[in-house]
Amino acid sequence: MCRSAAVSDPPLILGAGPAGSMAAITLARAGASPILIDRDAKVGDALCGGFLSWRSAERLRGIGLNLPDIGAHPVNRLALYAGAAEAQANLPETGYGLSRRGLDTAMRALAVASGAELQIDRIRSLSPGAAEGERQDWRSDSIFLAAGKHDVRGYSRPRQSDDPALGLRIRIPAQAGLGELLAGKIELHLFPGGYAGIVCQDDGSANICLALRKSMLAGAGGDPRMLLDRLADEHPHFGRRMAFAVPDLPIDSIGAVPYGWIAQRTEPGLFRLGDQAAVIPSLAGEGMSIALTSGAMAAKFWLEGGSSAAEHYQRALASAARRPVGVAKLIWETAESNRLGPPLVKLAGLAPWLTNLAMRASRIGA
Repeated sequence: MCRSAAVSDPPLILGAGPAGSMAAITLARAGASPILIDRDAKVGDALCGGFLSWRSAERLRGIGLNLPDIGAHPVNRLALYAGAAEAQANLPETGYGLSRRGLDTAMRALAVASGAELQIDRIRSLSPGAAEGERQDWRSDSIFLAAGKHDVRGYSRPRQSDDPALGLRIRIPAQAGLGELLAGKIELHLFPGGYAGIVCQDDGSANICLALRKSMLAGAGGDPRMLLDRLADEHPHFGRRMAFAVPDLPIDSIGAVPYGWIAQRTEPGLFRLGDQAAVIPSLAGEGMSIALTSGAMAAKFWLEGGSSAAEHYQRALASAARRPVGVAKLIWETAESNRLGPPLVKLAGLAPWLTNLAMRASRIGA
């Protein structure tokens, strides 16, 4: 495949997570020479994205990355909990629990092996055709913004909620009893004002990722550990998992996550990827698939039309993301309701096919 328009500089990809690496792999394999820029020489472990749906697994197999080969933990069931209510349903197809460190390391290596150039720099700000880094300034008429949930100065996403969502993550080291509780499933624990997703990952640890309203943290005096202890006391199923956590485990956090936001337009030459393009509530487990889809789609649009294809790409991705993000947002708003959460779980137990339908409806189809 060839581009119809030449560019003066190689395309810049800001962020070597799944979205950025997917774009780099697609561009490099088509003969382009992308520059993949990340702030960390050593791959870290991002807060979100520890579960990959069957759709994500399929897309990764398409680029030659088989998740079981890098230690991913197979997941076949979804377990739901709200108060005393609980339900389980089979996933439409096998998903996987995998740390972001494991996935990002494999994808970054594959991008470099495919011909992408990896550079380490912390991008401070963006302007049309330029990225200001701590080490140097970078210029290109094609910039792929794949900074995840962290905004880059000059291109922040809107935050309009009076009670915005925040993310917390705690990881409990591998233990036999905890592994037995979580074997083969991903769990969603619904609370008034938020939820927690729990899944085993490649090293046997339990990744507990929470999306909660800021007011919940404020009600715990701004102390994440006090908030987790309170949730464990008030919700027995969640408490049973948290009983395996020793008091000094680190808690990661990120504030003001604009769940439900979709970029409807962009500037010439700027391709927004992943969470910089569409932020799906993470209880759907589809954020990673949106990241991978956006990376591949943006690269293909660029290969056809160069920097001038950015606006066409952004509209196409927004159209593809509209249904899954809308469905996931509706489920999230229902799940976090004190009045509707428990009945939702009971309904899921009585009609597992509805749960299966909701899981399929929240997948991105592009």
